[in-house]
Amino acid sequence: MKNTSLVWLLVGAIGACLLPWHVTEDGFWTFTWLAWSNNSVYPSALILILKQSHWWLIPPLLAVVAAFCALGIPFGRVAFSRALIIISFLGVFFVLLQGFAIGLNGPEIFVAQLDDTSADSGQNGFGAGAFTLLVAFLYIFTIGIAGLKKAKADIFIIGLIGTIVALVAVFVFFPIAHVLITAFETTDGSYGASRFFGRYFSSEVWGLGCLRSESTCGPAINSVFLAIMTATGTTLLGLTFALIATRTRFRAKRLLRVLTVLPIITPPFVIGLALILLFGRAGVVTEWVYQLFDIEQSRWLYGFTGVYLSQLLSFTPIAFLVMIGVVEGVSPSMEEASQTMHATKWQTFSRVSLPLMRPGLANAFLLGFIESLADFGNPLVLGGDFTVLSTEIYFAIVGAVADTSRAAVLGMVLLTLTISAFLFQRWWLGKKSYATVTGKADSGQHCGLNAGLKWTCYLIAIPWATFTAIVYCMIVYGSLVTLWGYDNSFTFEHYLNAFAVKTEGGLRLVGSAWDSYITTIQIASLAAPLTALVGLLTAYILVRHRFTGKDLFEFSTMLSFAIPGTVVGISYILAFNVPPIELTGTGIILIIAFIFRNMPVGVRGGIAAMSQLDNSLDEASITLGASSFTTLRRVVAPLLGPAILAALIYSFVRAITSVSAVIFLVSAEHNMATSYIVGRVENGEFGIAIAYSTVLIFTMLGAILLLQLLVGKRKLRKDTRIQDR
Repeated sequence: MKNTSLVWLLVGAIGACLLPWHVTEDGFWTFTWLAWSNNSVYPSALILILKQSHWWLIPPLLAVVAAFCALGIPFGRVAFSRALIIISFLGVFFVLLQGFAIGLNGPEIFVAQLDDTSADSGQNGFGAGAFTLLVAFLYIFTIGIAGLKKAKADIFIIGLIGTIVALVAVFVFFPIAHVLITAFETTDGSYGASRFFGRYFSSEVWGLGCLRSESTCGPAINSVFLAIMTATGTTLLGLTFALIATRTRFRAKRLLRVLTVLPIITPPFVIGLALILLFGRAGVVTEWVYQLFDIEQSRWLYGFTGVYLSQLLSFTPIAFLVMIGVVEGVSPSMEEASQTMHATKWQTFSRVSLPLMRPGLANAFLLGFIESLADFGNPLVLGGDFTVLSTEIYFAIVGAVADTSRAAVLGMVLLTLTISAFLFQRWWLGKKSYATVTGKADSGQHCGLNAGLKWTCYLIAIPWATFTAIVYCMIVYGSLVTLWGYDNSFTFEHYLNAFAVKTEGGLRLVGSAWDSYITTIQIASLAAPLTALVGLLTAYILVRHRFTGKDLFEFSTMLSFAIPGTVVGISYILAFNVPPIELTGTGIILIIAFIFRNMPVGVRGGIAAMSQLDNSLDEASITLGASSFTTLRRVVAPLLGPAILAALIYSFVRAITSVSAVIFLVSAEHNMATSYIVGRVENGEFGIAIAYSTVLIFTMLGAILLLQLLVGKRKLRKDTRIQDR
């Protein structure tokens, strides 16, 4: 324990004495701060104290010295651990205190104490030095916790918990708090609860007028109803496709899986526009029905029906990606035991297989519910008079009269709904065990579906897949016509405007979309593996380990998923535009936003998959002398192929297709594809927007196939053929 503490103390000392304490304008990785002439421009904490009289940096350095002294004192284990905890806590406290106390323009708190000092000139946000010291203090703190025999004194596990807690606190709670605190703001700029509760329980939010008359319900009621319907529909469709993919010999499985995943890789607004082209008042299907059956053309698509249909198309892939790993994970030996007892295939499925899929069903439903609540693009395009919370929040922020207080109140309503869904899911699952992968040998042959269930799945999945294919054919068609819906003459002009290439004088990318396309691929490629890593490590902690505050920690990982992307974007701007953490205008803020916005999918998918892995697998590894890290790497991770693939695919495509948060965080140097598409839509250049979206769809399809090849297939048993007998 002392050796590990010494390593982290040396890391912290390097950060305090050698690395630039404040953020560097040229970026840390340019290493311009290493030049001798720049030492005074980007000084370390030690130089700031000695040469510029920044005495408020002395306490953090004293904490480092105190920790070194503790290493040399012959404390007992418990006393030494407590000393590390106290010293590291004080170190983090003093670093954060000085960061918040002094802003860009001088002191912001403790003004009387800092007035007429060098603090009057202000200071920039944390740089590499401050960040390194904070990380060192964090891990020293977790080492102290391990020394008190918490979590079986496993330094790796406690360090992992500390890392994720710190990340969630900084990049979820901290920015969201900047927005939510305004919910208690009164008209005179002070804060009070009366106005908040009046707005929270207002009939404008929770109104039930649609049940009594022809008037509409409040956005909260509409959102709940839509979320329940969407979650139910996507879970059933996801289960149907998963059963066909794993329990039948359907010949077009590969095509079916591609069609199932297509909607998740669609840029914003495109599905809505395609549905309008098909079923809008002047849509292809609407015109055809009018001419054949003389049925009046109407705007039936706009409202609940259109939003529900588009959300089913958009979110079914999430349920499928969660369910396929769970369906594969059900042990064939249990199904064989059922049939040995003369149970029919239907009885085996309904009484054995389906109950063992409850973790997947619950997680798929929860993700569908939360996705529906937070969805912004589909209600914006097709909502009509059907108001939901996400669009109301958006208009409260960007409307003619911005009302951030109302947006914050509506955000807290969303949090309430999310908490309710989370608690309902936990109650439904209960404390039963769903482990089916135990390491014991079995035949590897899953029980096939009975004829009635198999054909029911076919009758549901094949028409839905056909409908999905038609929608995407319309998207490709729209990119190849001059003006979608008006001038249907074929042209490649939209692709040439966006992705033109010139070879004269060397290869040059002259199309208007190249810059945002390259930036988007780079950011998504960095964000996807980090999102999957953080999400699955979080799931591992939640499933395999017990610690105080576990339930609160699990909910906190879902928080960013519940808040609409619009609010996430605004909160990041408010939180990270000024010291102590300055990230706006950089690519890092986009990567961070994607990681913690999309992390819940990795968490829920990982929880569903790991719930099926018996603890005896971990215990056997540790009994044979492996560490927790080795067990995670060599035993658990290889069995999480579907969860890893789902997290990688989802995080990659969401980094490309996200719009609501990105639109606030992009900059001139880091423009994203969705921001470019929205700009083209606003300018009426629909052809270029659709052409760009088509290119992104094929790009993401290629990336998904590559990820499937790299991750490979999980080997649970010697054979996974379907048993038809």
